Amino acid sequence: MKPIFTFLLAFFLSYSCMASAGTAMVVRTAPPPRRVVVVKPRNPYAKGVWVKGHWTWRQGRYVWGEGHWVKHRPGFVWTDGHWKKTPRGWVWVKGYWRKR
Repeated sequence: MKPIFTFLLAFFLSYSCMASAGTAMVVRTAPPPRRVVVVKPRNPYAKGVWVKGHWTWRQGRYVWGEGHWVKHRPGFVWTDGHWKKTPRGWVWVKGYWRKR
């Protein structure tokens, strides 16, 4: 019984790791243009960084996600996410912090 349990546990753990390894969703419909009107709320941090709003693909359609403030990371610069056109369709490239 114990070897079967160990095998099943190892299988499910490895499967969950592979599932979260970064599979990208490909969307065949181009995202709408960025919304022009942006009202930034007051910066809640001493050196906050504004993360721009963007279109997100949810349940078969694009939904606008508002921008927001994040805490500054000393020694890093925020790079905004963006939609990238590929031969298969559009893929969202997440924003990230990069070293200066």
